[in-house]
Amino acid sequence: MATSSAVNENPAPLGKDMEEWDEFLGGRYKEGKSETEFRQYDEKVTPGVAEFYRQNHKHQTFDYVITKEKEYFGLKKGEKSVWEAAEFLNTLVDDSDPDTDLTQIEHLLQTSEAIRRDGHPRWFVLTGFIHDLGKVLCLYGEPQWGVVGDTFPVGCAYSDKIVFPEYFEANPDLNHPVYSTKYGIYEPNCGLDSVHMSFGHDGYIYEVMKPYLPEPALAMLRYHSFYSWHRHGAYRHLMNGHDEEMLEWVNKFNPYDLYSKGHTKPNLAELKPYYDDLFAEFLPAKVAW
Repeated sequence: MATSSAVNENPAPLGKDMEEWDEFLGGRYKEGKSETEFRQYDEKVTPGVAEFYRQNHKHQTFDYVITKEKEYFGLKKGEKSVWEAAEFLNTLVDDSDPDTDLTQIEHLLQTSEAIRRDGHPRWFVLTGFIHDLGKVLCLYGEPQWGVVGDTFPVGCAYSDKIVFPEYFEANPDLNHPVYSTKYGIYEPNCGLDSVHMSFGHDGYIYEVMKPYLPEPALAMLRYHSFYSWHRHGAYRHLMNGHDEEMLEWVNKFNPYDLYSKGHTKPNLAELKPYYDDLFAEFLPAKVAW
């Protein structure tokens, strides 16, 4: 489906020349970083991250989200194994994340290995590994501001708990007669399953894994970047009882997503046999994307 050139804009990268961008990436990850240093989005944030969210908040309109859901949620982009998807992600750097310059597969393994060390169920370990695989959207030319970053509902008012809320001033939905209201197109306590989230890797991997994983795992996948909800308590007026139950699981997952990044890099060769068995237990050899 065609979209405007503004929506498809994908600066290389975000207005910085490559030398400046490489310097920026080189300084982002510090091994042994304390938990209080993560998720630092304030006046000291790197300009690249701020510009990322400026683009994200400008373009993530309700119409944009519906267009992208129709384009991707039918899973018509072919089949890939989990390893094939993960190996692609080694070439991806997440512009929205100020905490790491690890390869994506190393972050996936850090997350899942931390979960495994704490004795959680095998489906939880698998969820840790696959939680960012929706970033394969970048294979199809999607700009990073439309793949990664904090997520939020569309079709209703934007919360001031969303990172950089001032950047929504450029979003046309901000003054829409329906989308700008508290409930927007939704009913009170309709349940988050009925809510359209800003488009990105969370919602995509949720759709990919729907046939295979239990509900708590699917909630972790869909909402792990929904920080205004699980970190700051926004959008409770849209929640139902099921969401309350799932919030507990998302909160169990969230520390592994954030705070496993400061650990020693994992050894893929040593870990691969365990993950081969884990993938085979829950997933087919090839998954529809």
